[in-house]
Amino acid sequence: MEEASLLWLLFLTSLLSCTTNQASLTVSPSRSQMFKREFVSLSCEEDDSSAGWTVRRNTKIDTRTQCGVNWGESAGSSCNISYTVTWDSGVYWCESREGATSNTINITVTGGSVVLQSPVLPVMEGHDVTLTCRTKTPPSNPTADFYKDGSLIRTEPTGHMTIHHVSRSDEGLYKCLSSSKGESPSSWISVTGEPTTTAPPSTTEAPPTSAATAPPTTTEAPPTSVALAPPTCAASPPDSSSYQFVLRLLCHLVVFCPYCISTVLMVSLYRHRPTGNERPVSMAMTPPIQAEEGLDDVYDDVITAVTTEHHF
Repeated sequence: MEEASLLWLLFLTSLLSCTTNQASLTVSPSRSQMFKREFVSLSCEEDDSSAGWTVRRNTKIDTRTQCGVNWGESAGSSCNISYTVTWDSGVYWCESREGATSNTINITVTGGSVVLQSPVLPVMEGHDVTLTCRTKTPPSNPTADFYKDGSLIRTEPTGHMTIHHVSRSDEGLYKCLSSSKGESPSSWISVTGEPTTTAPPSTTEAPPTSAATAPPTTTEAPPTSVALAPPTCAASPPDSSSYQFVLRLLCHLVVFCPYCISTVLMVSLYRHRPTGNERPVSMAMTPPIQAEEGLDDVYDDVITAVTTEHHF
């Protein structure tokens, strides 16, 4: 029983030590379209602060640049953009020192007067989604026309449109139009049937560059222009799923092997330890007892008698 408990303890310790840290990127305000001169905060919600998560981005003018290097102000695992400009449009993600990446978020900064407030992450199938047409100047929510893939869906006098029980067929490029304020940029809305687990940005995730092109092959950050494409092969965060798999496998092996070896050694020592029930064996010879000495005397008397009779 004691041995089984020891083995279970070592096994659980090994499993806990092999846990892979994860992070999720969030943005405030929680929308993918921003006006110029807005304050934007991006944060890496992390499992372990020691992993060293930082925010990176791809834009028209830079690739895989870290927050604090020519853009933004780094604050630990967060990044603040105090004054947005149009060239802040791009794909953003968190990256650890070991090269692990989080989900991606596509941000569009417009110089216009209208933005579409839509979810920045994929929406769970069956949930409701509300789209809001926001303007830079009052009224902030004017009467608006909502479009999907270039086709009018309906007109909402309050500037809000709710899609109930979304399904895969609701995926697409959405925008809104205010007759008095103008038109918003387009944003891609993704629908997923499972909890979101995104891979690092890669060329296989490239979304459409316009409403006429095909939708992206995955639900990761579909931008609406060429400038917003996820990291490319030329310079990107780990852009190969096989590379990530090998890297994580090596990490697990490096962490797990010492525990496996220590487990074997401890079990071996435990099995061969003295139990305290075995008595020591002495090799010392005991002296002959009295009965044996009597037999020796009788033997000597017999030999003497035989010898005497022979001489007679």
